[in-house]
Amino acid sequence: MASNEEHPQPATLPPYSEMIMAAIDALDEKNGSSKSAISKYVESTYGELPPSHPSLLAAHLVRMKESGELVMVKNNYMRPGPDAPPKRGRGRPPKPKVPLPPGAAPPTPRPRGRPPKAKDPLAAAVAKAASGLPRPRGRPPKKTRPTVAGAGSASSGAAPPPSGVKRGRGRPPKVKPQFADVGFA
Repeated sequence: MASNEEHPQPATLPPYSEMIMAAIDALDEKNGSSKSAISKYVESTYGELPPSHPSLLAAHLVRMKESGELVMVKNNYMRPGPDAPPKRGRGRPPKPKVPLPPGAAPPTPRPRGRPPKAKDPLAAAVAKAASGLPRPRGRPPKKTRPTVAGAGSASSGAAPPPSGVKRGRGRPPKVKPQFADVGFA
């Protein structure tokens, strides 16, 4: 509350953009007006300004320069000339729109995002029927494939597994060769 009493802000202070434009018009310099010249003019004309006047002035000058209201030439601000091209925004410019023939309705805009996948009616019915059944916990058991006798014995080089014997997990142990007794003479 004490800060309002120390620095009372007059209610008649116009917006900064108007004060800046008035300063540039009043100074009427050929090469534009510098930030310090604009600041001195605003301080002398409008009297009591807020303590943050330098930062407010700088922020408004930058904003007005980016919006195209002012042009900066050699650190001086000036109004853009009548023949100056309009300031282009960031990014790629939009494609020119082809005018529609009279009486034609404009096309509906495409919705954003990826289009939904086509739904298979049979798959939807199966999913709906299966959704009522609870699924058991864990990984489902491996389905056994029927073996065909002599299918891969000659071409693959590996012997077919003996039927009825369940293989253990992991790599099988290395088979050790049998040594024959050799007599020394």
